[in-house]
This record gives sequence, C-alpha cells and structure tokens, in this order.
Amino acid sequence: MRVCVIGTGYVGLVTGACLAHIGHDVICIDNNEEKVKLMKSGQSPIFEPGLSEIMQSAIHANKIQFSTDLAAGVAHGEILFIAVGTPPLPTGESDTRYVEAVARGIGANLNGGYKVIVNKSTVPIGSGDWVRMIVLDGIAERQKTLVTAGGGIEEKLPETNVQFDVVSNPEFLREGSAVYDTFNPDRIVLGGNSPKAIALMKELYAPIVERKYAEDQSLPPVPVLATDLSSAEMIKYAANAFLATKISFINEVANICDRVGADVTQVAKGIGLDSRIGNKFLQAGIGWGGSCFPKDVSALIHTADDYGYEAQLLKSAVSVNERQRLIALEKLQQVLKILKGKTVGLLGLTFKPDTDDLRDAPALNLIEQLNRLGAKVKAYDPIISQTGMRHGISGVLVETDAERLADGCDALVLVTEWQQFSTLDYTKMAKLMAHPVIIDGRNFLDPEAMAKAGFQYVGVGR
Repeated sequence: MRVCVIGTGYVGLVTGACLAHIGHDVICIDNNEEKVKLMKSGQSPIFEPGLSEIMQSAIHANKIQFSTDLAAGVAHGEILFIAVGTPPLPTGESDTRYVEAVARGIGANLNGGYKVIVNKSTVPIGSGDWVRMIVLDGIAERQKTLVTAGGGIEEKLPETNVQFDVVSNPEFLREGSAVYDTFNPDRIVLGGNSPKAIALMKELYAPIVERKYAEDQSLPPVPVLATDLSSAEMIKYAANAFLATKISFINEVANICDRVGADVTQVAKGIGLDSRIGNKFLQAGIGWGGSCFPKDVSALIHTADDYGYEAQLLKSAVSVNERQRLIALEKLQQVLKILKGKTVGLLGLTFKPDTDDLRDAPALNLIEQLNRLGAKVKAYDPIISQTGMRHGISGVLVETDAERLADGCDALVLVTEWQQFSTLDYTKMAKLMAHPVIIDGRNFLDPEAMAKAGFQYVGVGR
C-alpha cells in the first residue's frame, strides 16, 4: 500500500520505517531540511535500538523515501498518517497547532482518489471530527484560491476527488523498544465510523496482525479493536494514565515501607503475582517522566476539567510523582546532612534507559535542586555523554565514563537503570570517592553486592 507519514519524531519515523520494512511504499514528510537530509543518508535523528538498521534496509529496498514536499506526500499516499508532536501547554492541555497545520495542508493538497487520514499523534478527545473540519477548511481555501486565480471563473474540484475519512490509530510504543513494540503489539486500536477506512487500515496492518514479523510467530493474531473515534482517543489517554497511576501507587507504598521497615521490592513481587494486578510498572523509584506520561495525564485532567469533572485520582498520581522526584534529595540529606559544598554524581540522565530523551526527566529536577542547595553536580549517561546534547544541560558536568564520575564524589545517585550500570566496577569506583555512598533511585542494584564493593547503599522503600 502507498503510505505517507507526516512528522518524523519517535512515532512517525518508527511507524514509517516499520511499515516500509513489511513491504509498503512509504514517504516520510518533515519540514526540517537538515533532518530529511540526514534520514536520506540512512541515519536516524533519534537514538532508538534497531531503527537505523530498519531504515537502511527499507532505503536499500526502495520502499521508503524522505522529503519536505507535503504535496508530493499527499499525492503519494492512500493512507496519510499525521504524526507530529502535541507538546503540553502551561495549562496542561495539548498544543495541537502542528496537527492543525498538517490537516490544513492535507486539505489544500488533496487532489484525487480516496484517502484515509490517520491521527497517530496523541490528540485531545474529539480531535477526529476537528481534524475532518480542518481538512475541509483546507479544501475550501484551495477552492477559493483557484477561483481567484481564474479571474472569478469558478473552477470547482470534482466531488469524487476529495473523498476522505479520518481514523484514530493511537500508538503504544515505548521509547527504547519502539521497533520491537511495532512488530509485537499487545493490540491495535482503530477508531472511525467508516467501514471502508477501517478495512483499509486492517489491510495495512495485516502482516503485523498475523505475526509475520513477530519475535514469536506462533502466537495468536494481534487483537484489533475497531471502535468509534472518541473511544480510540480515550484508550490512549486511559492506558498511559493507568500506568502512571500504578507507578505512583507503588511509590507511595515504598514511602510507607521506608517508615515501617518493609522492602517494597518484596511487596511488589507479592502483589504482582496476583493476576488481577500483574508485575509490570510496580518498580518503585524516583518517579516517571518522559514525553508521554506527564503530557497525557495532564491532558486527561484538563479534558475532565473542561467537561465539569475533577479527576482527583489522576491529580493525586501527579502530586505523588512530583514529590517522588525529591526522594533522592531527601535521602542524600539524611546521609550527608549539609549538601552545600558536596559533590554528587548522577548515574544516568535520560528519563529511561535505551533512549536519548531528556524530556521531563527526573534527573533535571534533581540537578536543579542540588544546584539550589549549593552542591556540585556531575553525571555520566551512556548516550548523553557521547553526544553534543550534554552541552545543553546546565548546572552539571557531564563526564565521559563512570570512574571519572565517581572520582571525588561524596555520593552517587542511580537515576536511570541502564543495563550497563549493573556491570560497572563499583569496587574501584568506591575507592575513588570521598564518601562511598550510593542512592539507588531505581532499586536496580543488589544491596549486598554494593556493600561488598564498599558502598553505603540506600534504596527506595527498602
């Protein structure tokens, strides 16, 4: 099938590359010329395991191309994905101006044949009908331009040439495993009121639904939920809000464990064995961040407020998470007392492992507070330490390896649970430190092994 993906962030680029990999003819559109040039060379502008290999394979097979020409993309695709960013505004609602610009651009360039316009961006509930309206506005503006250009002679576009339907197809990709998640999804959600559009989307995803590219091809077909537009949009928000709330819940339990002498890792294991609860997203630590959970929970709270409902549980989940980000700071103060003049090293900067994403990362809050209290802050991150991005982080000295980080530190804080951090030479690192203290902000390390290496170990809820 012919596919156009507009926007090449985490969602757009992964979606486009993976659809090309399974045999579709894809064109990815972005208005950033330098980014397009980079992608044409087979390089990914983001760090995502497996993505560059998928891109290069698709380029070699002539199944994917990259361009800044929206008109060419719209002409090419029978299915048009809108995959631009919807960053949060200060009010908590989503900024939809990029979605609006793309929808208007699609309308201005629709020039023949039936199109399915797919909302892949995480958009406010009700955006499906809104996008349809904006596309129609784009068509009307184009019509007006044609009439003006014709000197007042009306030159209508044939009705059959502007047929389209809007579908909501929310993504459930995890940064750091987005390629894997695309080929091994838990479910595919399709929202729309057109049987024709839904049928085309099912055809598009058929190889993935049938597990032809799955890690375990013997599994049953991927469940496909076909529903209405608003329900599909709500599913995305509800899923992320539930997972964020689950993390805030176990963090609240961890804080109680700290006070009563229980071990939250054992508590999480115990409750996770209950099939109604499950063991995922029960890892206590210093809270959630990134580009999805904070934005989506805030947007859902804002939507509820718009419709006269106060989402108290969601607001509490956010409040617990904000407090949790300071837990590492409290533990540092308990061990070191005065932080002014002390040197603190951060193991990890990104909001989660296997990504270079610093958006709403807990590390940034920790750096800000440590600086406020007069501490010197150093950090080592397997990705950020290798890239120029480190120069954009203020208030922290980014070191090139873990031993340089440890040298002279009064304490370390494990912020991101990179797998590499499980095999560091902690015995050597402890000897390099002024005070061998480690705050394990993710309960990632073995307390006994750390004590054997010479560290005073402090976990969260342990």
